[in-house]
Amino acid sequence: MNRVVSRAEWLEARKALLEKEKEVTKARDRIAAERRALPMVKVEKEYLFEGPQGTLTLLDMFEGRRQLVVRHYMYSPGAEEGCIGCSMQADSVGELAHMRARDTTFAMVSRAPLADFQAFKARMGWTMPWYSSYGSDFNYDYEVSTEQGESPGVSAFYREGDDAYFTYSIFDRGGDIFKNFYNYLDITHLGRQEDQLEHPWDWWRFKDRYDVEGATGPGDNWWNGTRYQS
Repeated sequence: MNRVVSRAEWLEARKALLEKEKEVTKARDRIAAERRALPMVKVEKEYLFEGPQGTLTLLDMFEGRRQLVVRHYMYSPGAEEGCIGCSMQADSVGELAHMRARDTTFAMVSRAPLADFQAFKARMGWTMPWYSSYGSDFNYDYEVSTEQGESPGVSAFYREGDDAYFTYSIFDRGGDIFKNFYNYLDITHLGRQEDQLEHPWDWWRFKDRYDVEGATGPGDNWWNGTRYQS
């Protein structure tokens, strides 16, 4: 247990920490600016996806907006459930109107056929667009499917007229920023409470499984290795 002090002593310690927090905020601003300044890659290959309304292209997924954020959701062909970590990020997406107000579309894409994850989507209560890339190279070209298996990730695309450009991807622990509950836990006294776990993700569950006896986390090898973040 931490020291118990007066409110005045606490305020002095809080002010000292605030200066460090400001440094982190300013560093994040600088990194965000560098991220926006990264070069981009024109998407030359035609990718076809399957959605509730039928077949669509990457350009169709923009829904007329200039930006597209794709959550690469780990759902392999034949699976009965999706990835717990991807699900926790999907739960954190929130109201899409705020992204759409900034000319940005959000969608999830999985390698499994569309029919494979419809029941699971209904179980989770998600309403965001979720498409299948089954039969295309999309997952492989954007490094979330390999011969070793599936990986989680988020990619960003930009559109100018009928041309789409790939601008960014983030993987592994970089995805922590998309789990909003971590931001809240990080300001608490106990924090994430993961230090004593063999793996940080051992406590993760589907949102409807925390009170289910015997429910387990994603296991030891839930993705195929560290890539752009650690």
